[in-house]
Amino acid sequence: MAHTKAGGSTRQKGNRRGKHLGVKLFSGQKVRSGNIIVRQKGSTMISGPGTRLGRDFTIYSIAEGTVKFATRLGKRIVSVST
Repeated sequence: MAHTKAGGSTRQKGNRRGKHLGVKLFSGQKVRSGNIIVRQKGSTMISGPGTRLGRDFTIYSIAEGTVKFATRLGKRIVSVST
């Protein structure tokens, strides 16, 4: 035969869109209540004062102020200071 037989379907489904993870507002920037500061997979950064951790590990602001990043005991902390 001059043609190739069917090879079956592949397990990989081609290119997918990125998840748009990462830091959305950087240190020193003004933030309003409800603004997303960090989108992440798992709790690589933890929420500090003025922020909350969402169900999908998104860190968002619950107060107005400026964003601040700090490191305490080897953990990266995101906070909002007024």
